Amino acid sequence: MYQFDISAGTKADLYRDLLAALDALTTDETDPIANMANAAALVWEYLPDLNWAGFYRLVEGELVLGPFQGKVACIRIPVGKGVCGAAAATLTTQLVEDVHAFPGHIACDAASRSELVVPVTKDGILIAVLDLDSPEPARFDAEDAAGCEALAALLADRLA
Repeated sequence: MYQFDISAGTKADLYRDLLAALDALTTDETDPIANMANAAALVWEYLPDLNWAGFYRLVEGELVLGPFQGKVACIRIPVGKGVCGAAAATLTTQLVEDVHAFPGHIACDAASRSELVVPVTKDGILIAVLDLDSPEPARFDAEDAAGCEALAALLADRLA
């Protein structure tokens, strides 16, 4: 099947390799659910210290659970509610060091301590959000945000 050489070097190397692997996985696939599923599995397998990785799709004005890896999750999230809803409403990446300090945080898994949510947009229109949760406080940083934004940008054409 697929064999990826994901670097154990710097975080920049890791995201460069993840981007190349995601490109290889999705380049010829037109089904958005299949592409989200493989993206979630890839991120889950290679990014350390996650307890959830996946997508919420924008469906009829609300976020609906898409493909993911991790424990069962909230199925529907209103735009503007919680970290995912904030990313959807503002179309900006949300990097939250302590989810318990985030106003209106939706706790699908009480073990989650930090979260990174990246909107996936095409021509300024929201398609989905990529949501990563970690049991480690302050797990994500600006380099993670930039790396995941590159993944989301690659996926945008392949989910629309």
